[in-house]
Amino acid sequence: MSGHPFHPGELAAQARFLPNWDEEKARRLGRIIGRALDDEKALFIEGLSFFFLATADADGNCDCSFKGTEPAPDGRPLPVVWVADPQRLLFPDYAGNRMFNSLGNIIANPHVGMLFIDFASQARLRVNGSARILGNGDDWKRHWPEAKRAVEVAVEQVYWNCSKLIPKRP
Repeated sequence: MSGHPFHPGELAAQARFLPNWDEEKARRLGRIIGRALDDEKALFIEGLSFFFLATADADGNCDCSFKGTEPAPDGRPLPVVWVADPQRLLFPDYAGNRMFNSLGNIIANPHVGMLFIDFASQARLRVNGSARILGNGDDWKRHWPEAKRAVEVAVEQVYWNCSKLIPKRP
């Protein structure tokens, strides 16, 4: 990132589509982008029952997946994401359609984007980071005993996103 919160494509779009835009305005806007999860963001993430995961393969071909969680064997709800510390979060991987779109992309390209939306409060949070797949020997199993594996994401960017167009749903 070389000290700037935006890559050259984002800077070019800002300059092209925002009148009177300059480098200083981009830097001020970039101050909303953090590199760690504070308590407010961690509570928001852990309180949700789903999120959307964006991945891409080595050639940049994208995939976006809905991620939810199964209940515990006793029926109690389990978190969809566990915030292990301010720069690390984990989510479970359950048996699915056997296509392994997300995991295959993570193996080829660890960069991921996570979108967390609460339709009731019309809040939206974005997390971008680097992911790796964890096996059974790690401490995530106590959170998701039925999961086959977990994915750990090292947080690189985190920020609240505009809620203007989120439909309000109970």
